[in-house]
Amino acid sequence: MKRKIVVDSSSNLCQLPGVDFACVPLKIITDEQEYVDTPDIDAFAMASAMRSYKGKSSTSCPNVGDFLAAYQGADEIFVVTITGTLSGCNNAARMAAEEYQDINPGTKVYVLDSLSTGPEMSLIAARMAALAQTDATFEEICAAVEEYSHHTHLLFSLESLNNLARNGRVKLTAAMVARALGIRVVGQASPQGDLGIICKTRGEHGALERLILEMRDKGFAGGPVEIAHCDNEKAARRLKLMIEAIWPAAKVELVCCGALCSFYAELGGLLVGYEDAEAPAI
Repeated sequence: MKRKIVVDSSSNLCQLPGVDFACVPLKIITDEQEYVDTPDIDAFAMASAMRSYKGKSSTSCPNVGDFLAAYQGADEIFVVTITGTLSGCNNAARMAAEEYQDINPGTKVYVLDSLSTGPEMSLIAARMAALAQTDATFEEICAAVEEYSHHTHLLFSLESLNNLARNGRVKLTAAMVARALGIRVVGQASPQGDLGIICKTRGEHGALERLILEMRDKGFAGGPVEIAHCDNEKAARRLKLMIEAIWPAAKVELVCCGALCSFYAELGGLLVGYEDAEAPAI
């Protein structure tokens, strides 16, 4: 029996050690160029180019065939996608799962809508990988992942909301105010999978402090944290030190945003995925 973990590229993952793994890329499309979110793309250069770009831009999710190709060769497949509220990725993955199981009787595919993106997806995928290497049954792994996903969270701190507003992810007025006042926006992924703004702060330090407060209020008590940044490693490292100073047992990992997350987070953006104190152990 061969198990496989499949994600889309909004997870910022290009590998998961110890398991069979596939990442299905999304695309960023402008009037001038198409960017495919693969590991070899210079996501920060793309984000820099997008800062001065004035034309139309959009994102494109993988199709059913892309997911079918990713599922090939496995008997039990565990899939986590970007929130279905903002993308058709989850729907494509589910349709591919039905087709794959029809073509390959006896195979099983579990597709989870993360209701999030980026580092929260990465945490869920890591839990899938850890469970897939145990003797747990397919059904037991599905139930455990579902329960775990209720205790993971995503926060973000952004310098700009331009691309989110252009693509209808946040209100245009919020983006205009943020740009006019030169403020950073702190927000979160809601339980429904939307991106919600918590507050607006002046200066990066204030935004980092608010992220810490939000983590505490949401029940973080030490454990895995993933900070994804769009060409802002300095702030990511500052946040890491702040977390470790309060929660010495925290295991904080820094990663670079891929193209999809860089498109929405834009230059200077931070995405923070973490689990609360009630997250079940493996």
